[in-house]
Amino acid sequence: MYWEQEKECLDRPQLQQLQLTRLQETLRKVGATVPFYRNTFSKMKLDPGKVKSLDDLRRLPFTKKQDLRDNYPYGLFAIPLREVVRIHSSSGTTGMATVVGYSKNDIVNWSNLVARILCGAGVTADDMIQIAFGYGLFTGGFGLHYGAERLGASVIPISAGNTKRQIQIMQDFKTTALVCTPSYALKMADVMMDMGINPNGLSLRFGLFGAEPWSEAMRIEINERLGIRATDNYGLSEILGPGVAGECQECNGLHVNEDHFLIEIIDPDSLEPVAPGEVGELVITTLTKEAFPVIRYRTRDLTRLLPEPCPCGRTFVRVNRMMGRSDDMLIIKGVNVFPTQIESILFDVEGTEPHYRLIVERENNEDKLTVMVEVVESIFFDAMKKQRALMDMIKKKMVSELGIGVDVKLVEERTLERFDGKGDRVIDRREL
Repeated sequence: MYWEQEKECLDRPQLQQLQLTRLQETLRKVGATVPFYRNTFSKMKLDPGKVKSLDDLRRLPFTKKQDLRDNYPYGLFAIPLREVVRIHSSSGTTGMATVVGYSKNDIVNWSNLVARILCGAGVTADDMIQIAFGYGLFTGGFGLHYGAERLGASVIPISAGNTKRQIQIMQDFKTTALVCTPSYALKMADVMMDMGINPNGLSLRFGLFGAEPWSEAMRIEINERLGIRATDNYGLSEILGPGVAGECQECNGLHVNEDHFLIEIIDPDSLEPVAPGEVGELVITTLTKEAFPVIRYRTRDLTRLLPEPCPCGRTFVRVNRMMGRSDDMLIIKGVNVFPTQIESILFDVEGTEPHYRLIVERENNEDKLTVMVEVVESIFFDAMKKQRALMDMIKKKMVSELGIGVDVKLVEERTLERFDGKGDRVIDRREL
């Protein structure tokens, strides 16, 4: 199912020509209107007018999150403020907030791209979409809202939190599609169980999840517990918000909307391209943004290209779901460890619950990783011998999959904190 079949199925030569034309126009615009880029090009003795092929993209400078912060609030805007119709911002929890703007045409494009993502996931104008993302300066709520309305679907803008109310609305309004983080979807499943509600009695059929990394095992868990088809979608406020990429009904990778975004996968250390299929950092250049165009933005999100064609017929390149972030990646005893790897292992262990916490400490100058995992009541109150056997099995799986030893601590169900928004599962206590 397509929203714009002609555009989503462009042959590669046509698509690349369109990308080049739009890239050249974007470079002309930022060179003329954004002092940051004009000065950067000048220092590099780079003439953006000499970019004649997509291969020349590698000659252009990267843009980092710190550059956005350094130009807070409006230094990177490419149009006058009187032409900016919307402002969004990051939370600023790890530093100064980043501010992005949208022109009237940016909002139109944004709505259209999110409609593509929704349509690809199987949602139609007949659906009732419950948006449990936060509204406000966060792009997720408004981005999905406008895209759903563009699709012609009915929207329930309930926002995040108040889980029992969410479930009541889901029952009364006959919600067919749920939009939230995957961890919040599991929290909903827990609360439904507490309320004695059978998800099979709901009208729910689709789940569109994003805003945090999640594993395939977590998808299976959500599908089974809520009786839905869960798809992944990706976006970030610095680039657009939701609408950058999303899964089709094949659920085999996220199609990037390449007519609006140029992507690269680089080694985060050497900054050189990785081989096709290798994991690296996603870098994005916007091609159609008017108010806030960005050149080679280092997202810090880790993924890999999936070069094989998709059975759905779309020609846009696909990327693997985000594995985590290069700046959030844990290095334990010299080994790169991602929370999603641990999550996948735990989901395969019978008796564990889909909730965990990772504690990283340093003892005697050595890293120590403790995995706290919830287990079903029968195991937690079972004989110590059986608990020990379960912990030993988890430890062996961790060594086999990760290459390092970990400590495991079993805790009761509902012991670990639940999240309405993005899950924060790592506590790093090391003083390096």
